[in-house]
Amino acid sequence: MSDLLRGAVTLLREAEVPAPEVDASALLAHAWGIDSATLGRRRLFDESVPAEVTTAFAELCAARRQRIPLQHLTGVAHFRHLELQVGPGVFVPRPETELLVGAALAELSDRARSERPFVIDLCSGSGAITLALASEHEGVDVLGIEREPAALEWSQTNLERVSLGDSTVEFLAADATSITQSHPELIGRADVVVTNPPYVPDAAIPKDPEVAEHDPAAALYGGSTGLEIPALIIAEAAALLRPGGLFLMEHSEEQGPGARELLDASASLRQPATYPDYTGRDRYTVARRTASDGR
Repeated sequence: MSDLLRGAVTLLREAEVPAPEVDASALLAHAWGIDSATLGRRRLFDESVPAEVTTAFAELCAARRQRIPLQHLTGVAHFRHLELQVGPGVFVPRPETELLVGAALAELSDRARSERPFVIDLCSGSGAITLALASEHEGVDVLGIEREPAALEWSQTNLERVSLGDSTVEFLAADATSITQSHPELIGRADVVVTNPPYVPDAAIPKDPEVAEHDPAAALYGGSTGLEIPALIIAEAAALLRPGGLFLMEHSEEQGPGARELLDASASLRQPATYPDYTGRDRYTVARRTASDGR
């Protein structure tokens, strides 16, 4: 097994795969139908790999060398405690978005328990944020808003796999940039609005083929500066939130100042603050809903 993995790592490294050791192990475990812990034990004793597993592993490595995302090959994206089903047509959730969920959970924990909280996740994609919030906070109702049919199919698949306890989740086919027009009954109802919107500038093609060629464009590109779609979502969030509610939005490391400027210019979102990701780079900004006159 050790020689097989070493050879795979070399091939993946030659193809400039970012984490060849991690990916080789994940692909071998997937080909073998085992988890990473079992693979680790078998690797410790350098067990021989069955011929059919070796063949499947070679095919997976060849596909990974073409920079097909690891998650598309295994069918799984790990997000907080969840194993989400993903594939073509849906954005693969990133580790940094876990921090956005953590901040939203902290807000829910700090709220008075007198009323059942209601959260809206705009641009919900695979359902990562929606399902993490609902499964980690007891007794919350979460509504995911997603426009793209393929992404909605993945989120519904994931919903069927997650235990929600006393929480509820619904996914709604709608445009996050005009949700208050299509569903005015949602205006002023949310305690928390969270979003990981498209925010890549239209001309800034991502350098990683996994992103540029496989993540859906609708989940990536946010307009000429990258903040045009986030600006529309900020306006929607201001209308969706109750007074005192919290808005949380992910963005690129360069967009913190622009996000705060947009929030300061909104009618009712105040006190914007930007927070870093695991690497210390600006990653998400939050703001609090005030009364409509800005007080």
